[in-house]
Amino acid sequence: MTTRLAAGLTLALTLAACSGGGDAVDVNGDGNDNEAPSEAAGDGGEQAASGGTLAAAIAGEPDQLDPHVTTAYFSFQVLENVYDTLIEPDVNLEMQPALAESWETSEDQLTWTFHLREGVTWHDGSDFTADDVVYSYNRIMDEELSPSWRFSSVESVTAVDDQTVEIVVSGPSPNLLANLGGYKGVAIVQQDNVESGDVTTAPIGTGPFSLTNYTPGSSITLEANPDYYGGAPEVSGVEFRFISEPTTALASLQSGDVDWTDNVPPQQVASLDGEDGLELGQVGSNDYWYLALNQEHEPFDQVEVRQAIAYAIDRDGITEATMFGNATVNQTAIPESSSWYTPYDTYSYDPDQATSLLEGAGVDPANIEMEIMVSTDYPETVQAAQIISSQLSDIGINSEIKSLDFGAWLDEQGQGNYDMLMMGWLGNIDPDDFYYSQHHSEGANNYQGYANPEVDELLEQGRTETDEAARKQIYDQVATTVADDASYIYLYNPDVVQAWSSDVQGYEVMPNRAIRFRDVTLN
Repeated sequence: MTTRLAAGLTLALTLAACSGGGDAVDVNGDGNDNEAPSEAAGDGGEQAASGGTLAAAIAGEPDQLDPHVTTAYFSFQVLENVYDTLIEPDVNLEMQPALAESWETSEDQLTWTFHLREGVTWHDGSDFTADDVVYSYNRIMDEELSPSWRFSSVESVTAVDDQTVEIVVSGPSPNLLANLGGYKGVAIVQQDNVESGDVTTAPIGTGPFSLTNYTPGSSITLEANPDYYGGAPEVSGVEFRFISEPTTALASLQSGDVDWTDNVPPQQVASLDGEDGLELGQVGSNDYWYLALNQEHEPFDQVEVRQAIAYAIDRDGITEATMFGNATVNQTAIPESSSWYTPYDTYSYDPDQATSLLEGAGVDPANIEMEIMVSTDYPETVQAAQIISSQLSDIGINSEIKSLDFGAWLDEQGQGNYDMLMMGWLGNIDPDDFYYSQHHSEGANNYQGYANPEVDELLEQGRTETDEAARKQIYDQVATTVADDASYIYLYNPDVVQAWSSDVQGYEVMPNRAIRFRDVTLN
């Protein structure tokens, strides 16, 4: 995932349907469906007495909790605290040890050896070993699960011994560390938990918290893992509450009903800075929001038509109306803050140029009937679509807005049942994350049907080029060509905006939106 927003990185769906309405899920195996352990519930357990339970309001519900299958950001907000990867990004998005405490590559750069931490256990007390890594990666590859594209260069994964994993790649792979640690979609899972089917609602990880209670439509409760290899968390647990309305989530924070939220109304961000009792965290992100035109539908198979639409929209107006200044307009995917950023500003807001392009393509805008597919789980997409529809009408294109819940949105996208859609990607770190899956002709997420042999070749080169300067030139060409061809019509890079009670100490905002509560204290 890269996580699709809806994550990019994507959003929440219907676990209630598969879990029996609003009943809690028994994750303890004790037959008691509706009670979490006393430590999580805060009724006198030792951990609860020492640390308290942190209440976090998130904007939606996970679709499921299998990290290799879900692409929903709401899922990964929870799973970030339950699972571990071999390595993980720090606040500067540089890879650091996690389940692997060290690694090295062979002289020919084709063999990577990872040395695992000793003494790591699963939440059920069983030992974590190299076999778990082998199982997890082979599962992703063999079953062609969501993150399988990240393993395209991997030829084999072998357990040398209980504490050593060897990965052989087909060629030099400068993006391998980002692929193995960029997000929890490549987490190490427990085979028994997967094969029992429990992983979708009662995952067992090695992370700082274990899941103790899931009430679909309401909340998920986690309990601190006293045996976590990084040390037991200071808080006794975390309760994720699903609060979809931003004003309600913020009011809950201001009243003290919750301790943290990332569901902040963008129009109220500025007023929160300096509010007594609250802390506001805001950093630039590696996310991007975009429009995609279905190139299987005429006339969007013509590059001139896609370019015309790129000229017809006012990115500044859209960004201000939907994000209230909490985003940076960008016509490519990678943000200015990244060393991989490519300057590009071809598509000024120019309705006359848009009209000229349509005329040159022999397309009468009055004959274009199009739907703009957005998700009600992302209100900003609905707001943006209203503006875009109005701007398209200025050049004679009639459009209707098709608003779906995110599950239906994903289905329609996968089946190619759309003309134009708006969505976002998050969790990007390496430049390959921003472009390969979305714009390679065989990319797993190239739902728009884009195919350019030049881009394919460049993307393949970028995956094996180890000289950073040469690699930067490759991705400059990719970014420019993809934008020129309007495979995606990029809009902006949003800020990460989160707010929390002043009683919460030690929390850091991550530019990749990873939500980590393992180091926080609650006064």
